[in-house]
Amino acid sequence: MNQTPKLRRLLDRMQELTAQGHKPMTLLAVCPNSPAVIKAAFRAAKRNNAPILFAATLNQVDCDGGYTGMTQEDFVRVMKVEAKRNNYTGPFIAAIDHGGPWLKDIQTLEKWPYEKAMEAVKKSYEAALLAGYELIHVDPTVDRSLPEGEVIQIEVVAARTIELITHIERFRKSRGLPPIDYEVGTEEVHGGLADMDVFNKFLKLLKAGLEENGCSDAWPCFVVGKVGTDLHTTFFDPVVARQLASTVAEYGSFIKGHYTDDVENPEEYPMSGMGGANVGPEFTIAEFNALEELESLENKLYEEGAVAMHSRMNAILRELVVASGRWKKWVRGNESADDFASITPERQRWLIQTGARYIWQKPEAVAARQMLYSNLALNGIDAEGIVLSTIEHAIDKYYVAYNLVDLNSLL
Repeated sequence: MNQTPKLRRLLDRMQELTAQGHKPMTLLAVCPNSPAVIKAAFRAAKRNNAPILFAATLNQVDCDGGYTGMTQEDFVRVMKVEAKRNNYTGPFIAAIDHGGPWLKDIQTLEKWPYEKAMEAVKKSYEAALLAGYELIHVDPTVDRSLPEGEVIQIEVVAARTIELITHIERFRKSRGLPPIDYEVGTEEVHGGLADMDVFNKFLKLLKAGLEENGCSDAWPCFVVGKVGTDLHTTFFDPVVARQLASTVAEYGSFIKGHYTDDVENPEEYPMSGMGGANVGPEFTIAEFNALEELESLENKLYEEGAVAMHSRMNAILRELVVASGRWKKWVRGNESADDFASITPERQRWLIQTGARYIWQKPEAVAARQMLYSNLALNGIDAEGIVLSTIEHAIDKYYVAYNLVDLNSLL
């Protein structure tokens, strides 16, 4: 039996194909921030005949259900059901995205001590392994125990990465589970992998530490690189990407990009040697915009007497996002985290669009969506189909730009 993890086999095959003349490829990683996004991703993967990777944060999917309401086991079961529903037989992979201490919001909000945060992350890893995840992003690059303004040292990041990978490997082997792949590093400045000297130092420390702990076989297939994009920038830097890709290639790894949402030049990713790219909030915004458009249609039908009651979809989403307080982490210097109404209407809309992923599964949001869909169904309109198609359209863009269309036929 081939013990090489599925993701590594997929990436190696992509390289082989490129060497044989196929256009370079970058693997798409979808952030599963709602049931609709998961459904749309499988529909898009089926239609494009291409593989799909799901990168779930611990805020989204975890032992406590996360904001999607799914545990790791639930998530894998949902993936299998959606694959079967769409008769999708290509590769699909579940992954933890940004798995590290204090990267789950509650740990920061409640000011968990280091030992408690690390122990919780290890339990999350174990649950993911038992559920069948095949990639874990080990990201101990945040340290809330440090004084304000102090940056975590790269030596500490490396040591904690080694500790966490060693824990995963020991647990995996003790349960007789198959090998998995790893992703390390972060694009965030606070994580330290922001310049080449620190980047190279991290890789050397990681390699030596994994060897010392008998985990050489667990060398990561992905290293996250800072390639110009973040939450508020959309230009991908191909020059930096090529430099990073060349550096990690010497270790047998690939560069993974985060914050790929709405990037201006996605076609540059495969041409720059990027192995993978995460896209998330863009799909939430697509879902939000589709619901907003459908509610406008519902309002017209209401005025015509074809609908009995408004769903109040948009108003309810706004109320829930504001009440959640999640928007506060994106407040800019000139904006008040205590007064949402004082923020400009344009920024308010962005905060609601982006923060909607945290509240999709709240009972009020679910009920409003059901009423909206029902009102439109009475008038012969497939509302869910429209929402899914809107998200699919956003996903299709990356399948095309990353040269993944019909890849499954070549695997």
